[in-house]
Amino acid sequence: MTATYHLGLLLMRLGFSGLMLTHGIPKFIQLINGNFDFGDPIGIGPTASLILAVVGEFVCPILVILGIKTRISAIPIIITMIIAAFVVHAADPLGRKELALLYLIGFLVIALMGGGRFALSRNT
Repeated sequence: MTATYHLGLLLMRLGFSGLMLTHGIPKFIQLINGNFDFGDPIGIGPTASLILAVVGEFVCPILVILGIKTRISAIPIIITMIIAAFVVHAADPLGRKELALLYLIGFLVIALMGGGRFALSRNT
């Protein structure tokens, strides 16, 4: 593969994960502050939903940025975006679902392509 291919993978990882952190950091802060007031879109309770959202929007994007088990790390993000687009925003117009769908597509590409040469764990 060419250097531009691997640079493209790096830019995908950094761009999508960095932007995802803007959603995950507030949830992480909410969690560590002990505020478990959160929605329950899949019926597992607000605390469990918040923890899973923090994993999907904070922990895993950091792993993707670093390129640690990139393909596996992208899976919880993909699941989180599926829930956001098709459960949380199910009744909303496409404009409200659009961001979750864009993240979903981006992380699907990352999961399929892996981390590339500039990842900490190669062939991931």
